[in-house]
Amino acid sequence: MVKRRFWVILLFVVVLTGLLGGARLTAQAFLAGPLIAVDTAQQDRIILYDINDSSKRELSFGARWHRVWDFSADGCRILFTLSDGMEMSRLYSAKLDGSDVRELVQYDELPPEDWSAWNPQWSPDGSRIAFTMIRDQTRTNGSVEREYHIAWVDAGGGVPQFYSASADEHEPNWSPDGQWLAYIAYDERVAGADIYSTAVPTAAPAPGQSVPQQPLLREADLWVVSADGQNKYRLTYFDTGSVREPRWSPDGLLIGFVYSPSPNNEQFWMIANAPGAIPTQLSEQWSLILDITWLPDSSAMISSVRDFQDTRDNRLWQIPLVGLADLDATVYLNDPAIGYDDYPRFSADGRWLALRSAYSLALVDTTDKTWKLIDENTLGNTPPVWSPAGFTGEANC
Repeated sequence: MVKRRFWVILLFVVVLTGLLGGARLTAQAFLAGPLIAVDTAQQDRIILYDINDSSKRELSFGARWHRVWDFSADGCRILFTLSDGMEMSRLYSAKLDGSDVRELVQYDELPPEDWSAWNPQWSPDGSRIAFTMIRDQTRTNGSVEREYHIAWVDAGGGVPQFYSASADEHEPNWSPDGQWLAYIAYDERVAGADIYSTAVPTAAPAPGQSVPQQPLLREADLWVVSADGQNKYRLTYFDTGSVREPRWSPDGLLIGFVYSPSPNNEQFWMIANAPGAIPTQLSEQWSLILDITWLPDSSAMISSVRDFQDTRDNRLWQIPLVGLADLDATVYLNDPAIGYDDYPRFSADGRWLALRSAYSLALVDTTDKTWKLIDENTLGNTPPVWSPAGFTGEANC
C-alpha cells in the first residue's frame, strides 16, 4: 500500500512538474514587443519579429497569398488578406499565435468571385476597420465594370457600410485620433494634346459642334470623410495631374501626399485638413517617389526617393516643411552600406525605424542612426507594420 502510494505521489509530481514546465515554456514564448509584421516575397506566410529579444514567429494560413496590413489597437490581433493568387482577396483577423481566425466581411449581394477587400486599416480606437471594397458589376449589356469604394466594418466583422458613393476610390488612411479618414478619388476627363500628356482639359465644343472621340484620363484628388460619415469634403482641386499616398502627420494637423502634374514627374506636397485649405508645394524637380512617412514629431517627412538631388538610387531623404526639397532636403540615413531603401516605418514610440533595404528587413536605432538587417535570408516586398502604442505584450492579451 505504501509502495503504491509512493508511485501515485511520484506520478502526480511528474505531471505537475510537466504542467508547470509547459506553462513556463509558454510564458517564455510570449511576444513582448515592439513587434514588426511582414509577409514574404513568396506571400506564403506572415512573420512577426520581436524587437525585445530578436525572436520571430511564422504564421501560415494555408496555400493562399498572404498580405499583412495592420494590428488591432491593443496589438493583440493582426489584420491580413488571403487570396488564391491574383483572384479576389478576403479579409481576416487572428490572434498573434495564429489562432481564432475570423473572416471579417460578409457580403452576399454578389457571387464570392465578384468582390474583394483590400488595403484595410484598423481605426486607432479599435472600433472599426476601413478598407477598399472592390466589386465587379455586370451591366445590362453584359459588360463588367470594376468599382472601388471606401467601406468599413465593425472590428468583429459584419456587412460592409460605405463611406463613398462614387466608384473609383482608394488608399484609406485614418487620422491619428481616428476622427477622419483620408483617401483618394479618381475622376475621368478628356485627354489633352495626346493620350500620354497631362494637359489642360479640352474645351467643351460650341453648340452644334462636336469633337473627335478622345481617350479619357483617370486622375485622382484628395478627400477626407469623418469617421461617422457625416462630413465629407474634397481637399485638392488640381486641374490636371494626380494625387496618391496620403499620409497624416502624427499630430493630425497635416496630410502629406505625392502629386504628379504629368507622368514621371512626382513632387512632395502637403495640406491642412480643413475645407478650403491651400496645398503647399515642397518640391519641383522630377523624381520617383516610392514611399513617404512622417518623423514622429511631425517636423518633416521621410521619403524613399529615386533620381533626387542628382542621386539615382533610392535613398531615404528628410523632406523639410519649409523651403524647397530639391535644395534643402537631406539624406536621413547616410550610410553607403545600406541601400535601395524603401517603405520607412517608425515604431509607435519613435525609437526604431524599420525599412526594406534591397528586399531585406532593416532596423534603425533613431538615437544614433545605427542599423542592422533583422533577417537577411527572408526577402519581402511589402511595408513593415509596427505594433501600436497600446500593445503591452502578448501575455496581456
